Amino acid sequence: MKVALPKYMMILAIAGLSSRSCRAFAPTLTRSYTTTIGATSSSRLFSTAAEVDEQAAPAAPKKKVRTRRILSGVQPTGSLHLGNYLGAIKQWVEFQNTGKFADAEDLDGKSFDDEKKDENVEYVNENFFCVVDLHAITVPQDPSELEESTLASAALYIAAGIDPEKSKIFVQSHVPAHAELAWLLNCATPMNWLERMIQFKDKAKKAGTESVGVGLFTYPVLMAADILLYQADRVPVGEDQRQHLELARDIVRRFNGEYCKGNPYKKRCKKAGLPTYPVFTEPEAMIVKAGGARVMSLTDGTNKMSKSDPADGSRINVLDPPEVIRDKIKRCKTDALPGVEWDNPERPESTNLLNIYAAVQPGRTREDILEEVKDMKWGEFKPLLADAVVAHLEPIQKRYAEVRADEEYLRRVLKEGADAADEIASRTLKGAKVAM
Repeated sequence: MKVALPKYMMILAIAGLSSRSCRAFAPTLTRSYTTTIGATSSSRLFSTAAEVDEQAAPAAPKKKVRTRRILSGVQPTGSLHLGNYLGAIKQWVEFQNTGKFADAEDLDGKSFDDEKKDENVEYVNENFFCVVDLHAITVPQDPSELEESTLASAALYIAAGIDPEKSKIFVQSHVPAHAELAWLLNCATPMNWLERMIQFKDKAKKAGTESVGVGLFTYPVLMAADILLYQADRVPVGEDQRQHLELARDIVRRFNGEYCKGNPYKKRCKKAGLPTYPVFTEPEAMIVKAGGARVMSLTDGTNKMSKSDPADGSRINVLDPPEVIRDKIKRCKTDALPGVEWDNPERPESTNLLNIYAAVQPGRTREDILEEVKDMKWGEFKPLLADAVVAHLEPIQKRYAEVRADEEYLRRVLKEGADAADEIASRTLKGAKVAM
């Protein structure tokens, strides 16, 4: 005898005849059909459901999305040089396009290539790159020159490959939360922590303690504010900024421990419509190296290439014309020893020039380069190095001229970047105010 079962009865029949969960047969519920009740009805029903169950592919688990926010910046004073480009901007471009740095390690010396990723998590990167003009005014600046340098630096970011569609570019002073949070953190940071900062000691010694402004002393706190505003979990910096990153981490622990616990804090957060977890994310340093090492001065292979060096011949500026680059390399300091070699502590200039040569030819290995140049005299190697640097910088200089000529476009990019940055920074600043 055949009986047509209503759909709701079909559900009950399947549930009663199978030991499997009714949920497993969900695909059958979209269909209405007639079956036979009799001696074999049980097997018929089970068979029908099982066939549909086998045909239906199990739904893939939905991945969690984890956002990783990266923040970094360069001062706009003077012209950006090869060290700024190879040690920072070029690395930013690589991270923007690949999601990783070619040569970066954490504070403990562990490579980020060694980290394990959760297969059930989709990682999304948000990149913020700023021109840190507030840091520049720790020493007196000509306002007109500072504005021009700020725009020139932003244009160079774009020319070097930072894509405004993928990354946000903004000027530090265009987001007021930077200065305001810096003051709040100044109030929470012990003075003796800042007295330990090596860069302040070095610069104060050169300039004379009496003439050094307080801004230079509290510079690391402003840097901490820059980082903490964006809840950045990773901050790419050079080796010389390691101590400042450690300070930022110390400030996070102190602030969160001092101001972000207990029922009164939770009540204030609830009243302000904020989550009750601590205000700041503890950032992780990514110590980034250019070509495996820092880019050093052309006049002294033991000192870092620097914009503050009064001798322009000590550095190659990214916008130097080809003839100027060739002349600087021709005149750069070398030694009287034969051949060119890497990593000899007695020959820092040789190592530095080879590092530069390798960095502007990213597709080549050290072994390949050494095989080419090891027996060369300086008179042979220097023109080769100059040609490689000129060829690497030429497309950047061409793109820079295009971007800088379209100031409306440049200012629009900076405005959009500042708006996006301000949205995040303002939320963090509000949290800090509520906590304090």
